[in-house]
Amino acid sequence: MKISEGGLSIILRAGDYESAHYALALAAAALAVNKPAVLFLTMAGIRALTGPPPALGNWDRDAQNRDRGVGDFETLLSACVELGCRFIVCEMGLRSLDIDRTSLRTDVPFTIAGIVTLLEETKPGMHLVTL
Repeated sequence: MKISEGGLSIILRAGDYESAHYALALAAAALAVNKPAVLFLTMAGIRALTGPPPALGNWDRDAQNRDRGVGDFETLLSACVELGCRFIVCEMGLRSLDIDRTSLRTDVPFTIAGIVTLLEETKPGMHLVTL
């Protein structure tokens, strides 16, 4: 699949369900229209890659979304993986919150790196969004 210009780099720093869900929805939507997507998980946002289920606040919203026909967390995460989202887990965030990388999901390909890598991956024309 040829990726066109534009796209999104999304910084997920919040540890609540709504922010993580929306970050995945944004990334999946960009990828679905052939735009690149980078998901940079830092601080409490790293918890989105724990589990399943992830250690996110207000997790009961996932079942409500599924019941209402809204894409649930696992569906969106799988779509992002399958469509080629670039996942970066912030090394500083891991250290700050004392999260062991071995506690992160093995079914999501991610790189542990920092803000410099995020900036390098955010190509000209891409939008940078923080949640």
